[in-house]
Amino acid sequence: MVEDGNPEGSAAAGDCSRNRSFDSKHEDALKMRLPLQDKRVLVTAAGQGIGRASALAFAKAGASVVATDINAEALKSLDGETGIETRVLDVLKDDAVNAVIAATGPFDVLFNCAGFVHSGSVLDMADKDLDFAFDLNVRAMIRTIRAVLPSMLARGDGSIINMASVASSIKGVPNRCAYTVTKAAVIGLTKSVAADYVTQGIRCNAICPGTVESPSLQDRMKAQGNYDEARAAFIARQPMGRLGTPEEIADLAVYLAGATYTSGQAYAIDGGWGI
Repeated sequence: MVEDGNPEGSAAAGDCSRNRSFDSKHEDALKMRLPLQDKRVLVTAAGQGIGRASALAFAKAGASVVATDINAEALKSLDGETGIETRVLDVLKDDAVNAVIAATGPFDVLFNCAGFVHSGSVLDMADKDLDFAFDLNVRAMIRTIRAVLPSMLARGDGSIINMASVASSIKGVPNRCAYTVTKAAVIGLTKSVAADYVTQGIRCNAICPGTVESPSLQDRMKAQGNYDEARAAFIARQPMGRLGTPEEIADLAVYLAGATYTSGQAYAIDGGWGI
């Protein structure tokens, strides 16, 4: 009957309209919940390990990510990832850092992830190794901070995240002298930048991991001769009984990128190693 049909047709049309309205509002709500929506993030050493996991996590959180690494082949693993563009970058070169940031910035978030782990005590440590450790683990961060900071200050907002380590001023670790010295310097750099610019909307924090499953850790374990023994020793020193994952560190990086009431802090994420 026509009389019956009209209400059914009206109801169906009304339901579709309401569904479309709900879907639109739901999509808008999802966008609003993304913690880094419309933020632009620069990540160094993004070709593998923590840097790669963090680039992916930043993008998943809604950010537009520039993922950099000196290793062009490693960066290819990020090709096609939504929200990520890649650039080859040698953070040891001032001109290269300035050029990439000028071409891709300004940035809301900087994640300084590049670094190197030297083995050995103070007696084993060659001057050239210490010089290289300072250049990559500390001065490279200073280069990128100097390049991104002026635009952050102009906007009155920015988050800088530096990769430090529990092996630093937090905890002495055997046979990691050059690494521990330079990572302690990273914490000092972090606190200095935070203190200088806290009143101007800039936050600067450090992430201090314990032992994390990564390609660089794999290389260090293999270099010790007996891989299984080396791996067991690394795990044994973690009170939680396992190694951390790059994704767990990335979660903290995403939090710090969006956190607005914390600065100058060194966040240990180490499976309880530093207790």
